[in-house]
Amino acid sequence: MLGLARAQFALTIMFHYLFPPLSIGLGALMVVMEGLYLRTKDPTWSKLVRFWSRIFAVNFAVGVASGIVMEMQFGTNWATYSRFVGDVFGSALAAEGIFAFFLESGFLAVLVFGWDRVSPRMHFFATCMVFTGSVFSSVWIVIANSWQQTPAGHHIVGEGAARRAEIVDFWAMVHNPSAMPRLAHVLLGAFILGGFFVASVSAYHVLRGIEAEASKRALTLALAFAFASNVAMGLSGHEQANVVAEHQPAKLAAFEGHFRTSNEGVPLYLFGVPDVDAGRVRYGVGIPGMLSVLVKGDPNAPLPALDSVPPEDRPPVPVPFTAYHVMITLAGAMTGLSALALFFRARGTLFEKRWLLRALVPAVVMPYVANQAGWVAAEVGRQPWVVYGLLRTKDAASKVVHTEQIAISIAVFSVLYLALFAVWLVVLTDKILHGPGYAPKPEDDPDAGGEGLLAAAAALADPASPESLTAPAERASKEAT
Repeated sequence: MLGLARAQFALTIMFHYLFPPLSIGLGALMVVMEGLYLRTKDPTWSKLVRFWSRIFAVNFAVGVASGIVMEMQFGTNWATYSRFVGDVFGSALAAEGIFAFFLESGFLAVLVFGWDRVSPRMHFFATCMVFTGSVFSSVWIVIANSWQQTPAGHHIVGEGAARRAEIVDFWAMVHNPSAMPRLAHVLLGAFILGGFFVASVSAYHVLRGIEAEASKRALTLALAFAFASNVAMGLSGHEQANVVAEHQPAKLAAFEGHFRTSNEGVPLYLFGVPDVDAGRVRYGVGIPGMLSVLVKGDPNAPLPALDSVPPEDRPPVPVPFTAYHVMITLAGAMTGLSALALFFRARGTLFEKRWLLRALVPAVVMPYVANQAGWVAAEVGRQPWVVYGLLRTKDAASKVVHTEQIAISIAVFSVLYLALFAVWLVVLTDKILHGPGYAPKPEDDPDAGGEGLLAAAAALADPASPESLTAPAERASKEAT
C-alpha cells in the first residue's frame, strides 16, 4: 500500500509540475514584452504579447485542473501526515489561495480578453499582477515544501499517532533554512523553461517563415533571458548545495555517491554508476577534491558520508545520484546552447544557421527534464523522512486505505491525465501553428459578438440595457418622482 501511495503522489505531482513552471517563465517574458511595447509603441511587441497570452491561458487552465487531486490525496492516502503538518501547511496553503490564486485568476480575464477594452497601462498592470500571482503561488508552495526539508518555528504536541507540529514562530517557519535558496532555485528553473519554450516555438516559426520578423525578435529575447537565468542558476545551485550540506548531509552524500567518511577531500563526480553493496561509484569520472572545494573551500576538507548516519536513516542512492547528475548535465548543456546561439546572434548570423535553429526546437525538452530531475533528487534524497528528522514516510500513510483502492484510483487518474495532456497538446499545437499573426474570427471569439463574460458584465452595468441590474432602481426612482 505504501509503495502505491508514493507512486500515485509522485505521478500526480510530476504531471502537475509540467505546467506551473511554464506559467511563471512565460509570465515573466510577457511582462518584458508588454513593457517594451508601452515604451516603444512598436505593434510587433503587442502582437507577441497577444500570442503568448493565449498560450499562457491554456497552460494555466490545465495546471490548475491537474493540481486539484493532490490535496485530495493528502486526506485519503496520507491522513497521518496531514494531521502532523496541518498547522504548518494550513497557513501556507491558505496564504497561497488568498495572495496568489485570486490575484492570478482575477486578472487573467483582463489579460486574455481585455485587449482594446481597457487602457494599455491597465492591461500591462493586469499582466504584471498575473505574473506576480504565479510567483506568490510558488513562494508559499516552496515554503511549505522547504519546511519539510528543514523544519523550523514549531514545536511538537501530542503523543503517538496524535503527534503534530504546531507553529510557535510563523516567520521562523517561513524563513526556514532552505526556503529562500530553494525559492530562488525553483524560480530560475521556471525562467529557464519559459526562455527555452519561447525560443523553441520562435525558432520553429523562423524556420517556417511564420511571422519571421516578430519571431526573430522573440527568439533573441528568449535566448538572452534563458542564458541570464542559466548563469544565475549556477550561483543558486552552489548556494543550494551548501544549505543541503549543512542541514541534510546524508542527502548530499547520496547526490555524490559519497559512501565512506575519510580524512581526505571528496571528489565531484561528473558521471558514474553507484554500487550501494560495494559502497563505491563504478565507472565514475570525477574531479578530485572538488566537492570539498565547493562546500568547504578546501580540496582536502573531509565531508560526512553515508556511513555517518544510522543505516535506517540513509536515503537510497541510485535514484537521487542519477537525477542530480541529469539535472547538472542538462544545466550545462542549456547554458552552452543558449550562449552559442547568442554568439551567432551578436555576429548577425544566427538566422542563417538553420542547423542551430533546428536544434533549438526540441531543446525545450531539456528544461522540462531538468525541472523534473531536480524535484526527484530533492524528494527522494530526503527519504526515509517525509518531514526531515520528525516523521518517517512509512509512518505518514493512512491506516485504513487498501491497496486495491489506490490501484484503481491510479488507473482512473492515469486515464484522466492522459486525456488532459492530449487536450493541452492539441490546443497548444493549434495555437503555435497559427503563429503570432493569427487573430480569431469574430465567430470564434466569445466576446466579439456581444456575448461572453465582459460583454455580459457591460450589459448588466448599462442602465439602457434590458438586462441592466441598475435600471429597475432608476425606473423606480423616476416613477416615485
